Amino acid sequence: MEVIHKIGRRKTAVARVYLAEGKGKITVNKKDMADYFTTATLQYKVNQPLVMTNNDGNFDITVNVFGGGITGQAEAIRLALSRAMCEIDAEHRLILKPEGLLTRDPRMVERKKFGQKKARKKFQFSKR
Repeated sequence: MEVIHKIGRRKTAVARVYLAEGKGKITVNKKDMADYFTTATLQYKVNQPLVMTNNDGNFDITVNVFGGGITGQAEAIRLALSRAMCEIDAEHRLILKPEGLLTRDPRMVERKKFGQKKARKKFQFSKR
């Protein structure tokens, strides 16, 4: 099996995932996944597509991720891994699609408007 390369995005985070056959080692930005994602919730998000398709020990995964925060990065990796699982076996799509793991979340931060404090918040009105 050759190396499979997939891209996942979430907010401003972009993850490039490289899958090769191996023992199940996941490396994120040249660190072990447990060192990069310290909380169990983020580790669960990254492993979710592998666990659901029963591939959690079959592949060595190398990830390059940049931009955004740590949660956005974890969800970008999850999308890329889900896409890679679908390329390995089309049957995996039937498992991952109902869980919403193949959908790119389109929500982005709304821009700040001039004459306002934030995107929606206005300056305080004072009557003197």
